Amino acid sequence: MTAIHLIARSVSRAGALVLALELCLSLPLASAQPAAPVSQVRPVEIDGIAAVVNAEAITRAELAARIDAIRAQLRARRVELPPIEVLAAQVLERMILDRAQLQRARELGIRVDEGQVDRYFAAMAAERKLDVEALRRRIEADGVSSSQFREQIRMELVQSRLREREVDARVRISESEIDAFISERERLQSQGPVQLNLAQILVRVAEGASAEEIQRRRARAEEVLTLVRRPGADFAALAAAYSDAGDAMTGGSLGWRTTDRLPQLFVDAVKDQAVGGAVLARSPNGFHVLKVVGRRAEQAGGPDLSSPVAQTRARHILVRIGGEVGEAQARRRIDQVRDLISAGRLDFDGAAKTYSEDGTAARGGDLGWVLPGDTVPEFERALNALQPGQLSLPVRTPFGFHLVEVMERRVAVAPPDRVRALARQSLREQRIDEAWQDWLRQLRDRTYVEIRLDER
Repeated sequence: MTAIHLIARSVSRAGALVLALELCLSLPLASAQPAAPVSQVRPVEIDGIAAVVNAEAITRAELAARIDAIRAQLRARRVELPPIEVLAAQVLERMILDRAQLQRARELGIRVDEGQVDRYFAAMAAERKLDVEALRRRIEADGVSSSQFREQIRMELVQSRLREREVDARVRISESEIDAFISERERLQSQGPVQLNLAQILVRVAEGASAEEIQRRRARAEEVLTLVRRPGADFAALAAAYSDAGDAMTGGSLGWRTTDRLPQLFVDAVKDQAVGGAVLARSPNGFHVLKVVGRRAEQAGGPDLSSPVAQTRARHILVRIGGEVGEAQARRRIDQVRDLISAGRLDFDGAAKTYSEDGTAARGGDLGWVLPGDTVPEFERALNALQPGQLSLPVRTPFGFHLVEVMERRVAVAPPDRVRALARQSLREQRIDEAWQDWLRQLRDRTYVEIRLDER
């Protein structure tokens, strides 16, 4: 099994009202005028601390800037804004969890440099058929500055690497689970497949919470459910105001997903709910208020294991990162190899045999026929964007940098081993989502947090 074939898809809220009255702390700009006599100098309030996360501070200015950005995004999506003190508490909690993740990433040596952010931004622009400047203008038109969006990208990349390191590798799927999954898929597809569009509000319950605390959190969730069920209720606004999930500021939307890519407890909880209905479900992370935004049968509720699937014959060249080879050095090497191929000084086969550090090097980088889900997401996205005979730009994956070329495409029934690979991948994606949410809850529970919003 080559590297690229590894299936690795991958607070207390006291004092928030005080913040609402002090959101716009500002410092005077430096002046070119002569300094005033000491007797005339007026004391200036320095930036205060909103919270301490382990040994690091989140300042009030940082919090105010994040609140302004989120308010702009909510307005752009025409989402009703929650009360400012509620929004402030929600945003601060999100920043605390983000800071805890960044701290853990540093402990593990995970770094995301400016070049990686640039490449991710350029890839986003290319996917939308825009140039980088056009994408930047569109983002700023939505009320988000370029620097803020770059920090969002950086955080997403850190989270992706962190999940790969802390969660993905620990998820194991047994052969008996694959057998059961295939049988269930065949049964569901014979009845007519279903795809769901769900939205959620999570009322988190800390690990080891007392029975009294669990009951308080359940009461809060039931209160939220009552609000959701009111005629004309704005679910996105309620999510922004009440949800402890990472998707709170995007309205709690999970989007359209096949049933195998949702937690089974979600699927079971909403099976009797009509579109527009809402229900309460309990998980290890807390209480979920789930709303059925949509339900459809046009697409299969998971991989169709018996029908022909799109397959791609591809080849690649891999320059690994690790040991004495850092990110920048690996990028220079792959760029040099691409220049040799583009200039006609080497063909792909010869370049792969000479430079590739993957097990496929001896056969010119040939991966054979690749099915959806066979490769890591970054590689698959690059593969899907290429035409036969087209050479990719360098592609960054957890293994290193790749050059990819599509040789040909076909639609055919997957062989039995591939059917099992598809089933394994679907199960992994479901388990990884659940394991990641559980890991985040545990991280938050063991993080020392001190809220200082009520200090002056």
